[in-house]
Amino acid sequence: MMENVVVGIAEGKIARNGQVLVSYALGSCVGVCLYDRRGSTAGMVHIILPTKSSAVQQANPYKFADEGIRALIDEMVKAGVPRIRLAAKIAGGAKMFSTDNIRWEIGQQNVEAVKRTLAEERIPVTAEDTGKNYGRTIYFYVDESKLEVRTVRHKVVVL
Repeated sequence: MMENVVVGIAEGKIARNGQVLVSYALGSCVGVCLYDRRGSTAGMVHIILPTKSSAVQQANPYKFADEGIRALIDEMVKAGVPRIRLAAKIAGGAKMFSTDNIRWEIGQQNVEAVKRTLAEERIPVTAEDTGKNYGRTIYFYVDESKLEVRTVRHKVVVL
């Protein structure tokens, strides 16, 4: 029986073999899963906003794509994962409301900020399930470096 490690909104956590990182109800938020390509350790962050410039509460780095990813990288390195072995799988960033105003396209902005930060940190994105107009719940199985994306009215996607 695998042990679930729940990653709440604006949280970042690390898990080891035998554990599953879970984040529920990603709408415009993005779940970023960093993992050691040789197995045994993974981390997940539940991003709310692209950067802190647009936020009132700025203290928690895990809220933001740029700071949250960098904080999780630091945690992974402290846990013994060589930075060079990190890779990422991402999900979320949905367009939850119909609008023509790009300022309200938070999901798309989150995905772009996540990809930009990962590129700056030289961490490859090996798989993604982003965009569209529906929420997702994600499960990252540390043992297999497998990301399972579940939605209400769509098939389960395994990345």
